[in-house]
Amino acid sequence: MTTPTKRSGPASAVTTPPPGAPVPAPQPILMVRSAEHSVDYESCFGCGSEAANGLKLLRTASAGGVVQSQFTVSDGHQGAPGLAHGGVLAAAMDEALGTAAWMLGSRYVTGRLETDFLSPVPVGSTVHLRSWCTGVDGRKAYLEAEGRIGSPEGPMVVRAAALFIEVPEEHFTKEH
Repeated sequence: MTTPTKRSGPASAVTTPPPGAPVPAPQPILMVRSAEHSVDYESCFGCGSEAANGLKLLRTASAGGVVQSQFTVSDGHQGAPGLAHGGVLAAAMDEALGTAAWMLGSRYVTGRLETDFLSPVPVGSTVHLRSWCTGVDGRKAYLEAEGRIGSPEGPMVVRAAALFIEVPEEHFTKEH
């Protein structure tokens, strides 16, 4: 397995952990979708199997704090003719980063997502994603991810850095 690639330029100050921020040991994945497992919410655009035109992102492995997942770009994910919409790629990165955040053992929401689009992604491509935590400071978790096409070692087409904020379970269950 290829080691995750550091961003070619620094992430912004908002998505870079402060000096000395620890990288906690990952916990078992709390939610996964694969042939044997389902998620809490099957209508989730990112990982739910029932979301029409959803990503149906599959988390395929987790080792050493790095989450691997993948999805296939469908016609419903198209922006320019024959190419994935950038917003769909950003959503895939957000979903992969969120899974890495969940491995920290708490519930998190996206505070900031910075996405670099490196090359077009054709419809029909399988995008292989890797995501990992770069540090935690209080309720803030700092994460990075990369997406490659064709295989986990294929050309990198998208990368991201993010700040996630830890929230209580009630954030997801109380009526707003």
